[in-house]
Amino acid sequence: MAASSTPPQIPMSKLSPAASPSRPSTAGSVPLSQTSSTVASTDDREPAAPRDDNSAISEYEREAYGPQLGEKGWDEFEVRFAPGDPEDPHNWSRSRRWYITLFSGMLVLNATFASSAPSGIVPQMMEQFGFGREVATLTIALFVAGYCVGPLIWGPLSEQYGRKLPSLVAFVVYTCFQVGCALSPNTGAILTFRFISGTFAAAPLVISGAVISDLWDANTRGKALGFFTLAPFAGPSLGPTVSGFMAVAGVSWRWVYWVLTFFAGACTLLIIFTMPETFTPILLVERAKKMRKETGDDRWWAPFERNEISFKKRVENIVARPFKIFFREPMLIAITFYMSFIYGCIYLLFEAYPIVFTQGHNFNAGISGLTFLPIFIGACLGVASYLVWWNPKYERLAREFAPLPVPPEYRLEQAMYAAPIFALSFFWFGWTSYPSVSFWAPMMAGGPLGFSIVWIFLALFNYIIDAYLFVAASALASSTVIRSLFGAGFPLFATQMFESLNPRWASTLLGCIALAMAPIPFILRKYGPVMRRKSKYAPTKSPVATTPKKDLEE
Repeated sequence: MAASSTPPQIPMSKLSPAASPSRPSTAGSVPLSQTSSTVASTDDREPAAPRDDNSAISEYEREAYGPQLGEKGWDEFEVRFAPGDPEDPHNWSRSRRWYITLFSGMLVLNATFASSAPSGIVPQMMEQFGFGREVATLTIALFVAGYCVGPLIWGPLSEQYGRKLPSLVAFVVYTCFQVGCALSPNTGAILTFRFISGTFAAAPLVISGAVISDLWDANTRGKALGFFTLAPFAGPSLGPTVSGFMAVAGVSWRWVYWVLTFFAGACTLLIIFTMPETFTPILLVERAKKMRKETGDDRWWAPFERNEISFKKRVENIVARPFKIFFREPMLIAITFYMSFIYGCIYLLFEAYPIVFTQGHNFNAGISGLTFLPIFIGACLGVASYLVWWNPKYERLAREFAPLPVPPEYRLEQAMYAAPIFALSFFWFGWTSYPSVSFWAPMMAGGPLGFSIVWIFLALFNYIIDAYLFVAASALASSTVIRSLFGAGFPLFATQMFESLNPRWASTLLGCIALAMAPIPFILRKYGPVMRRKSKYAPTKSPVATTPKKDLEE
């Protein structure tokens, strides 16, 4: 921009209060910053309506996007994106946004693949280090336990310093510790390196979801999340297959970690050279710096530059914010515990499948790893059916509700169908797990299991992002921490449970628990609007129609 250029001026009358400059609309269907502008004041504007200081907007929106027109602290030199601005991530080309989306999913795939990869080389590590089965289980459990620590750092950091820098730092360190795993001389080293690796690998689990929120409006976000949601289940499903066949081929167990090192290193290079910053407040800071340099006028500013907070407050934002949100939000608590149980069951299967297929059907490590593929195939079918059926349905709802947002509760319908399927899959797996029954029967139970998991996670991921738009990264961070506790804990008792109860009754117990939790999406669908109106952190809590506009007109 030339030094003599004048910022575009947009009458405030043309912008709705919910879509005021430089901040996301509270409507879930309006993209972040898409209605913002780089604005100087004009006489024909009216001040924005007073803001409810008890809402999420009061603290978190003000922190990220600054004061609204007419509020204390607003002035004409606040830097904002104009509608259609090519630097706004929502206006980047679709090919660029889809590349970033798919790459973000690959980062998640990298992390989750690494979590389960050692399962195929457990016997070799036991022989090398002389530890028992319980300690061998820790090579998976401690990596997933790192997911409990990492999101406390990476989610809020992404809201303070943007998406790219935390991702890059995390993957550089993660790659280094993969080398450490490959060169581990003893039990203590391998377990320590696995835990630290998991802590840094957790970054994309929370940041990637926020990146998708940065790039897409709610109508398109469902498609993007469809691919993103597949990654957390594709990785754990493919890990045992790859490492199992490496073990059968006689390759040293260390080469599994070298493969993970090369994978992580390649992703690190791609982050450096191909992943741009997508977080609007950080991009506005860069624009403000550019404006000051090009115009020589130091009055240009971005809200994040004036976000001067003490070290204590910064630590609180980074560490405490996710749990402050979590413990005050019954919706988030219910969703998190349901997702956590499902996530724990996924990692529990890494101990249950060897009992059923390796011991019961005498499969070797390579063939036993293949038994996880139906879960992956079912997950792929779940994503495909979502893109073919659920996302177009949501787009129709967006047109019917326009100009109002689609209430987040409409995201839950697919979870209402999938919840019973998830529970029934465990009954199917358990009661066909006899050695006398063909291995195809319990193995095929993984298909509906993966299918239902993807539907449930897609619904609940979208619900969290729609309901907690301004603090979605922190909400996802707290959810990921709790979920990872389950993922780390379930494998520790899985072997004992399946050996003591036998696979039939152990699976029945899990199926019954799943049935008991299945009503959660039904309850949220009915009472979610009331809970959001009482929420301090849900910007979509303002009263909106819960029936499409065409129905209201009738």
